[in-house]
Amino acid sequence: MKIKTYFTQRHAFHLVDPSSMPILTAFSSLTLVSGGVMYFHGYVGGFETTLLGFFSVLSCMFVWWRDITREGSLEGCHTNIVQLGLRYGVILFIVSEVMFFFAFFLAFFAASLTPTIEIGNIWPPKGIQTFNCMEVPLVNTVILLTSGATITYAHHAITAGLKLEALWGLVLTVVLAVIFTCFQAFEYINADFRISDGIYGSCFYMATGFHGFHVFIGTIFIIVSLIRLNRNQFTTRHHFGFEAAAFYWHFVDVVWLFLYVAVYFWGGL
Repeated sequence: MKIKTYFTQRHAFHLVDPSSMPILTAFSSLTLVSGGVMYFHGYVGGFETTLLGFFSVLSCMFVWWRDITREGSLEGCHTNIVQLGLRYGVILFIVSEVMFFFAFFLAFFAASLTPTIEIGNIWPPKGIQTFNCMEVPLVNTVILLTSGATITYAHHAITAGLKLEALWGLVLTVVLAVIFTCFQAFEYINADFRISDGIYGSCFYMATGFHGFHVFIGTIFIIVSLIRLNRNQFTTRHHFGFEAAAFYWHFVDVVWLFLYVAVYFWGGL
């Protein structure tokens, strides 16, 4: 006689299954950063190592997000209390990103408020032709703020159950993000200084470059949300994946406003 045993989960929490993604993502990130440092210092193989790390990180993002998507949309593991914990996690992640950019702003203000004798006691340093803050940087500011409005429109459309309007809001957000990235690439190509041109070049390219990288990651985040929305994986009450993307994108908007005011406008006076 066979005895059947049934197990019932008596709590609303999600016990995550064992996964290799955290350690693989950690090694991919290490490869990316190590390759970047090697490339900046002119070591042989630095560029190839950077590419390897970059595509490894993208692969880990794809697989890990796929697993989380399955847990939330197909397996029903993301209860209300699990979603609350995920929200706290995203908020803490964004706080850590704020600290990351704070270091770049601190370096920029330390160099600009007390310029040393090595750069002629002036800021911007002699020989640095800064960007006109009323040209491409201002256009990019308008583009990024507009993208913040379109993703907010998509959020309201999702909560109202308007799928078509939400899709259009996300499509417009992706288009604006791509235009922003293209303008920033155009700006870098036409710049009169490089990252190796002293403290100004280092602070400028590290701050704006990492912001551009965050725009790229945020664009992928929004594209994933767009695909999930089209597959009816979001409801009016259960759409945390989109909310995380929206939180991240608004963080990118706010950082750019500080960059525009501090680096482009005030730093170019």
